[in-house]
Amino acid sequence: MRSTSRASGEPGPSRTPSDLTTRARIRDAAIAVFGAQGFDASVRTIATEAAVSPGLVIHHFGSKDKLRAVCDEHVTALIGQAKQESVGPRAASTLLSQLAVMDEYAWLLGYVMQSFSRGGPLAGHLFEMMAADAEGYIAEGVRQGTIRESVDPPARARFLANTAIGSMMLMMSLEQPGPGADWAQLMQRWSQEFMLPALELYTHGLFTDDSVLQTYLDHVAGTPATDPGPDPAATDPPASDQTQPNDRAATDPDPADPVATDPASTDPNPADRDKEPR
Repeated sequence: MRSTSRASGEPGPSRTPSDLTTRARIRDAAIAVFGAQGFDASVRTIATEAAVSPGLVIHHFGSKDKLRAVCDEHVTALIGQAKQESVGPRAASTLLSQLAVMDEYAWLLGYVMQSFSRGGPLAGHLFEMMAADAEGYIAEGVRQGTIRESVDPPARARFLANTAIGSMMLMMSLEQPGPGADWAQLMQRWSQEFMLPALELYTHGLFTDDSVLQTYLDHVAGTPATDPGPDPAATDPPASDQTQPNDRAATDPDPADPVATDPASTDPNPADRDKEPR
């Protein structure tokens, strides 16, 4: 069985396998194997990487699922430590790209990416960590006047975290790095490919005005974007046009009625006709 490469799973320079207890050596070997081959890797493969028997793995952890839970906990602690040690402007990179350039933590990238791919408690925790991290440095940028204010700062931060992780996961899916992948190099390639368009979009924006945003905000608020005015079809017609056919029938003369059709019957003074000159 070929051992995993340094980039995909060997512990950092401050701790060599000989410095670790058997339990810690199995744990770190599991992180390496899971990061290189995914979480379907067998206990036997992990045991081979740790140079122990499969039975000893089960003796220390009980099952592969419990071993993964221990790995999740350890990776979370190491990432927290990496955040404290990282330097430089946070807005210029994500947590994962920071790990990629920190030799002591680059070996964790495979495990982190596999966690995002499979899902689970660690993936959820890391996402919330990244979103909170983004919200923090964006808020600082707003205070310093280098970043625009947002109508919903937490939602904007979560969108940025989603965008970063999503593009990384798509690259991982398309390239299928496989066992022994150099995750640090893959992350650096991601940065080279997406950093320029990301910074351009964040700096100059996409739309030339705010009409699309305002239309959406009006929609969410339940109000029309513009006042279309009264609907002509909904207004009443003029009073003169309200006469219905049945009403006209009541005022029109009845051809069958001789009185109604006799002009004399409508003459106000029939006797005056006899006084007219002959």
